[in-house]
Amino acid sequence: MKTFQPPYEKHIFICTNQRGEGQRMCCGEKHGTDLIAAFKQAVKEKKIPVQIRVQRAGCFDICEVGPNVIVYPEGVYYGKVSLGDVAEIVEEHLLNNRPVERLRLNFAR
Repeated sequence: MKTFQPPYEKHIFICTNQRGEGQRMCCGEKHGTDLIAAFKQAVKEKKIPVQIRVQRAGCFDICEVGPNVIVYPEGVYYGKVSLGDVAEIVEEHLLNNRPVERLRLNFAR
């Protein structure tokens, strides 16, 4: 079996799910798509020294706290992310490896 080097060291998954009319609100309807563009631009501007992939994702099924963003490999979930939060997440989490606690979602296990 051939082995590969992962092309990215970090992944940012942003929910862009949308549901039909009359269903619960989704992240995509709360600016999930705009968050993708904002994260891509912020990552590019900061010239972060690791390879980062910003990509859309389907529903994480935690719509009540959306828009939702997940950063891997750490597995940090962020909720109620606004466009104004993007610069802070990029600066603190992606550049300085410090998750933004005020946006972090903690799940009971």
